[in-house]
This record gives sequence, C-alpha cells and structure tokens, in this order.
Amino acid sequence: METRSYLCIDLKSFYASVECVERGLDPMTTDLVVADPERSAGTICLAVSPSLKAKGVKNRCRVFEIPQGLSYIMAPPRMQKYIDYAADIYRIYLRYLAPEDIYVYSIDEAFLDVTPYLRRMGKTPREMAVFLMDRIQQELGLRSTAGVGSNLYLAKIALDITAKHAADFIGELDEDAYRKLLWDHRPLTDFWRIGPGISRRLQRMGIYTQRQITEASEDRLYREFGVDAELLIDHAWGREPTTMADIKHYAPKSRSLTSGQVLWRDYSFEEGQVIVKEMLDLLCLDLVDQGLVTDSVGIMVGYSNALHAEPVSGTARLDLETNADRVIIPAVLEVYRRIVDPAKPIRRFNFSCNDLHPDLGNQQFSLFLGVDGDTLVRNRKIQQAVLGIRKKYGKNAMLKGVDFEPAATTRERNRQIGGHKSGE
Repeated sequence: METRSYLCIDLKSFYASVECVERGLDPMTTDLVVADPERSAGTICLAVSPSLKAKGVKNRCRVFEIPQGLSYIMAPPRMQKYIDYAADIYRIYLRYLAPEDIYVYSIDEAFLDVTPYLRRMGKTPREMAVFLMDRIQQELGLRSTAGVGSNLYLAKIALDITAKHAADFIGELDEDAYRKLLWDHRPLTDFWRIGPGISRRLQRMGIYTQRQITEASEDRLYREFGVDAELLIDHAWGREPTTMADIKHYAPKSRSLTSGQVLWRDYSFEEGQVIVKEMLDLLCLDLVDQGLVTDSVGIMVGYSNALHAEPVSGTARLDLETNADRVIIPAVLEVYRRIVDPAKPIRRFNFSCNDLHPDLGNQQFSLFLGVDGDTLVRNRKIQQAVLGIRKKYGKNAMLKGVDFEPAATTRERNRQIGGHKSGE
C-alpha cells in the first residue's frame, strides 16, 4: 500500500490575525482581542493575538479575565471578513491541489492530501507545508502552523501537540515517531477526540496515557465505550484507516436540520413563544429552500444559568411530512407550552427537524391537521416568494409582524453570522 502524506494547516489566532492585518499591524507582536465592545465584560473573546497569549491571556477567555494592566486593541467581530479571508486561503490551496484532495475542517483549518503532488513539485511533505504556509503569509499576511502525518490522525496530532513547540511551527509524525514521542504524553485531553468526559472515564480505569490504552484489555474498553473503543485503540497506536477519499464519499444515513440560540438576557415564558415562532419560521424557510420535509421537530429549552436547572425537551410529531410553517409552528408551540415551566426564566433554545426527506410535492394531507390542502398550497407559494425576496434584497427585506415584537431577535440575528456581527 502506498504511503500517503497529509498536511493539516491551521491559521494562528485567525480572527485576531485578520484584524491586525486589516490595520497594517503585525499579528505576532500586536496585543489585540476580537470581542464585541457593545456587550458586557462577561462576553467571550472570539480570538486573542499570539502576543497576548504569550502574556498569559487564554484563548476564548472573557473580557474581564484579561489582566487590568494590559493595554490592547478590542476589535469588534467581522465574520464576513473572516469568511472572505478563508475563501482566499482555499483559493491558494486550489492552485496546487485538486478539490478532492482538500477537506476544510473549519474556517481556519484544512486537511490536505499532498501525496500526488510531491514528486511533481520536487518537495518533501515538510517542504510542501513550508511552501503553502509561505504563500499564505506573503499574499495575506497571516501566519500558520502545520502538522505533517502519514495519516489524517497523525497530521492533526502533529499540528495540535508538536507543531506549537517547533521553531518553524511545523510538527511531523509517523506511527513510530508518535509512539516514541507521545505515548506517555499527558494530559490525554490534548489528543483529538478525547474530551474531559472520555478522559475521566479512562482515568476511572487507571488509564492516563496512550501507551496505557494499548496495554488495556480490549474487552474492557469495548464494554465501557462500545464501538467508540475501536477508534480509541486505533488512535492509541497512531493508526487511522480513513482516507481523504473516504471523507469525500461519505453519505450520512439520515439527515437533520438544526438551529440554536443563546439569548442575551433571561426571557419570560410569554417572550419565549416569540422566539419559538421566529426560529421555526426560519427553519421552515430553510426546509423549503433545500427541498426537504420533516415529520417531527425536536425542541430543547434551557433555563436561566442562575437557576442551575436541567433543560427540558420534547418532540412534536406531525401528521404528515411537511415544511409548512402553518403546520410546524403550532405543533411545536403546543409542545413548548406543555414542557416549559412558566415560572422559570429562559436563556436558550435548540430546534431540530428530524428524519428529513426530499420534498416530492405529493404528500397526502391529513383530515386531522385543521389546515386544508388549498391553504397549504398557498402557504408554500408565500414561503417561496419570501425566499426569493430575501435572496435578492437581503434577509431583512421581508419580515413577519412577530419579528417586530419587543422580545424578537430575528432582525438582529439576520445581521450576524454564527451569532456574531458580520461586519457588514
């Protein structure tokens, strides 16, 4: 089997670096945080520049956690700007690699299968990483780090653990180097896909390192973690059978569409119904736009953080597969009124449209819906018209009356990307 070479390239403090470059400042020496100054001191910093990190400021900290004596620039988020930069970086990759050999893992991180290009370009995998990192810096002013690995997992681990300690910001691992350098590395949470929960479960088994995973009873690991034990064992040995082609050809067995919102303040039970209507209206439009229908919608409601109360959840079962807001919104509101305690303030919502299927336009209407077929046909035409107007003139070009309620958030959220200011 051919030995493959993968890169995992990550942009250093991406959002903060973009803000520095846009101001003509050096991202490596400028003290800057990306955070919304219009929010309270408790707001999370989306990014912290490398120089501030070197002074002990942690990434994703809250503004009030930055030491008082430090002087720094606070840059409001500009999510559209960061997306534009990410697109420019992807275009750089496309000059030298085919799309099927690139997997964008996040806005600032990508996996690259450089195996087919090394001989043609006369480069080693490390030299290929240096070449691409130099192109990004010369054209966009952004510094990056890279992991080089003989499989996708090792490329990611080389990036996350070894690259940060390298003078050239490049880490390189094959299976032998992984076992030599990282088998006894602690904590386990430094490794990709091992979070605090999995780490605690391993510790209860007396396991604190990757070496100890390889030495543990596989039967015991499978009893504790089920099928996920296979991944833990493979990764403990530095093995990863998944290839770039596997990722590109992956098709999930089922699909869902989700939406969530964390509110800026505590909402009353009545105000929460406004959020339900707004968010489901947008979800229904997304279903229409993607040509999908659903037969159930899940709702999760989280109470105020001050209550330390468990969130509540429920599912609205529909009498037909549909994307009509006239059907979905009343059904979910009924569940909301049934599961939510009217006396408790609300802080977050999550909705999921489950078991999605293509909209074939031939669903049978139920006699028990309370909405006749002609009404649903008219409803569909209205939804399609709203989509057309919003795509042409912007998301706030056409709104519903509920969007002007004092508790409504849609107009503001339409000016955001990922819950943060778009900068437009």
